[in-house]
This record gives sequence, structure tokens and C-alpha cells, in this order.
Amino acid sequence: MSDFAMHSNGSKGFSRRTFIAGTGSILGVAAVAGRASAAQPTAAPSAASIPAGAHVPALVIGTGYGGSVAALRLAQAGVDVHMIEMGMSWDTPGPDGKIFANTTSPDARSFWLRTKTKQPLSNFLGFPIDRDIPKYTGILDAEEFAGITVYQGRGVGGGSLVNGGMAVTPKRENFGAILPSVDADEMYNTYYPRANAGLGAATIDPAWFESTACYQYARVGRKHAQRAGFPFVFVPTVYDWDYMKQEAAGVVPKSALAGEILYGNNYGKKSLQKTYLARIKETGRVTISALHKVTSVSPAAGGGYTVTIDQLDTTGATTLTKTVTADKVFFAAGSVGTSKLLVRLKATGALPNLNAEIGQGWGDNGNVMCGRANHMWDPTGSLQASIPTGGIDNWNAGGAFAEVAPLPTGIETYASFYLSITKNPNRARFSWNAATGKVELNWQAAWKQPSIDMAKTIFDKINAKEGTIYRTDLFGAYKIWGDHLTYHPLGGAVLTKATDNYGRLYGYSGLYVIDGALIPGNTSVNPFVTITALAERNIEKIIATDL
Repeated sequence: MSDFAMHSNGSKGFSRRTFIAGTGSILGVAAVAGRASAAQPTAAPSAASIPAGAHVPALVIGTGYGGSVAALRLAQAGVDVHMIEMGMSWDTPGPDGKIFANTTSPDARSFWLRTKTKQPLSNFLGFPIDRDIPKYTGILDAEEFAGITVYQGRGVGGGSLVNGGMAVTPKRENFGAILPSVDADEMYNTYYPRANAGLGAATIDPAWFESTACYQYARVGRKHAQRAGFPFVFVPTVYDWDYMKQEAAGVVPKSALAGEILYGNNYGKKSLQKTYLARIKETGRVTISALHKVTSVSPAAGGGYTVTIDQLDTTGATTLTKTVTADKVFFAAGSVGTSKLLVRLKATGALPNLNAEIGQGWGDNGNVMCGRANHMWDPTGSLQASIPTGGIDNWNAGGAFAEVAPLPTGIETYASFYLSITKNPNRARFSWNAATGKVELNWQAAWKQPSIDMAKTIFDKINAKEGTIYRTDLFGAYKIWGDHLTYHPLGGAVLTKATDNYGRLYGYSGLYVIDGALIPGNTSVNPFVTITALAERNIEKIIATDL
């Protein structure tokens, strides 16, 4: 018999059989959740497509956190910037009138160039819930490497389009282990505040948290954490809390309360589109080419760099290849995108002087997921806000910080779900395989075991205290741990190793890394605030000294 149901302990007359009977309807909902719509959204080609032969003072590869910070500050300093984005611009509604697909009904918009969804929770009650979808340049990339799947945002706004919005600044005492070469005083006095202000980070109204139905799941998670002796901490997010209150009151279209998270959020979340990118547009100095992919960067004969770019259609096919020149190039394609590109450019001779640290120091931020089956008297709520707002902190004692995450299925599941960030020491490297013409990552599935052990320091204790057990139906049949993925890729072009202390690539003047590739594998919390703050620090120095 599956361990999905709770242990029978005689309490209140509930048994494993009663529990399964009471949640049998989940199966039908799960099947619906995985059923893909064949509706094809309207393509969103960029109106600002970069012309072949163009010359730009600054070219930014990627439109996520690091790239958006760089472009904004360069433009404010009077520099004209062009941004290249592999994904779509996500500014055109689909057939349902909305830009983004709902979590419970993935369609072509949901995944990047896949013919079947690959959802982080692949199963329910042991049954697979992934479904066929049309191949399309959708918003979430589940990129598969040996031993790990890396989830990344595809589109103007990068990872900000698809993350849970938890805007966490690491504890000051942990910062030295994250970025030892960076002045902590500067970060905590200047750059973290600047990043949090720019991102619009804010904490939930505590009184509303206590009363609203949509955070019952988080209150249950808090109760179980505290009863087991762990602190529950509220964390800021980039959601518009006033909007969520209006959602709960039924006076605006639902967004977080409609479960929108995995495939974009249509209304309430302050993604980069509403913050840094909106400010970028106001400068009048930045243009963006969506559905464009940089394939080569090499020194140009007359100075600067020759950049080769493929223009894509919504099937992922190359429709045109262009060559432009740029005085300075900023690599901001995300930890994986930047690392893969640099490794290939070094190995194929386009940038042979990059050093041996390129591709090294990659980590998964210690990500591991799990679920717990609660007793029937601990319902987590059929309405769950898709934006997490609290976590369990056992970093110092057990090496884990656990986000109390939603399971927004629309029905009662009696389940608590968690994404843990752990102090996993394992680091992988990207390398070039000349035989296949591809960049590979040498991560091993067994390297997740430290993360599982660290997460167990929290959840074994909670289960023992509550008389509950782990869910075994979320990641495959009889599988407890979601140890196959990361949402937080970091490293691959590490600060002071592949670059100097401000992201200047060794070996080439005018080439910079300004994204999560700079951070060696772990931030102790959700990483996007640290990526943003580090980019703010680095671009300020670069503008002052290099331009």
C-alpha cells in the first residue's frame, strides 16, 4: 500500500482508507490539471528587431535580473543599449484573452519548445499528470542535463516571469560564505536596499495573513514548524499585496488566487516587466529584440566585438542570422545560458583567452522539494495563494531553509508542500563535447543526497511531532523527494575566478558577466535579490571606471 495516506493512530476515527477515500477526487482534478489545450497563442514578434550590420555601444544578452539592472543603469548614464532575448516579449494576449497560461491548464504558452509538459510535480496519487502540448516558444524551459532538470524563464523579464516572487535578502552572517570577495557593508547598506526598492519587495500585512482563507496552508505550515521548535519567518515578495486583497474581495480579476505561478502571472506580480523594464522603457535609450539568440561573440577587427545572432520563429526555427558589432557586451543569459555560451566560445576558438574557470563552480542552490500528508483535522485550504510568503529557518543548525509553498489545485489536499534551499556543497562544471557539438553539465543525481539529509532535519522532526508522514505521490510512484530539479541555478562564471571582482571577464576588455553565473552555487535563500543587488554594485563600478 502506498505511504501517501497518514498513519492510522486511532485519533478522531480517521484511517488510511478514510483519508484516501476523502481525497480520491484529487485524481480527477490532477488529470484536468495536466490536460493541455491545443489553442495556439498569438505570436509576439519584437517590433524592435536589431538590424543586420548594426553597431551598438552596449549589447546585453538576456533580459532577466542582471541584464535589466545593467541596461537601466547604462541608459541612465547616457549609453545606448540593445538587449537580446531568446524568448518572446509576452505582451500579446492568447485566445483566452490572457497573456499567460494558468497553472492548472497548461497549453502551448507553458513550455519552451516541448511537445509534452514537464511539470515540477509530475504525479498525483502516483499517476503521471504531464500532457501533450504543441511545440512553441513558451515561457518555462525545463532544460535537461545529466542528473538534473533546470527550470528557467524564457521571455522578456527572464526568471522574474516564472518564479514564486520570494524576495529574500540573505542573513548578514551568511553573506561571507556566499560572496567572500564582496564588501558586506556596501551590500547591506547600499545595494540590497537599492535592489529591494527597485524590485518592489514588500511583506504581507500580518493581520490579513492571520485572517485570509488563501493563506490557511501557510498558517498550518507555521503551526507545525513552531510546534517542532523551528522558527517560521515572513519573507518579502514582489507581489502587489493590495491587489491580492482585492482578489480576495472579488473586485478584480484573480491572479495569485487563480493559482497563476508556473507559467506567468497575469495581474498582481511585479515581474521585471513592471519594475526595471518599465523604467528602462522610460529612458528611450534601450531597444529589445525578442526571439533572438546570440550564437557567437568574438573580437572585431576594428575594436569591440562581432556578435552573431539567430532570429527565431515560434517553433524555435532560425529564420535569419545577423551579425552586429558592439563596443561592450554584457552576458546576462542566466547562470546556465551565460555559462553554456562562454564555454562554447572558449572551446571553439571564438574567445580562446577566457580562463580555465569558465564553466566551473555551478550549483543548484541546494534545491529539494517534498510534501507531507497532514491529518484530516489540519486542512490546508482549497483556495491557496500561489505566492509563498513564509519559510522555516534551520540554516544554522541543519543547513536548510524551507519555503512553505502552495499546492493550488483548487480542492482540499490536506497536504503541506515545501521547497527547501540547503547548504549542499556539491559543485558541477559545464564542458564542451566536441563530438556532439553541445555543452554538457556533469551534475550527478547522487549529489542531491546532502540536500535531502539537510531537509530531513526539519521535516523528520515535524512528522515525528505531528504523527504525519511524507507524501510519496508527487514526483513519481513511491518517491518522497523532488531531488531531480532546481529553480535556482547559480555559478559557471564565478566572481574573482572567471572574472574580476566586478564581473569583467579575464582575457578580454569590454566583456562582462552580470547575472547569477557570478555566484558560486548557493545564496542560502531564494537568489534573485542577491543577483539584482550584485548587478547594481557591479554596474555602478563599471560605469564609473570603464565608460
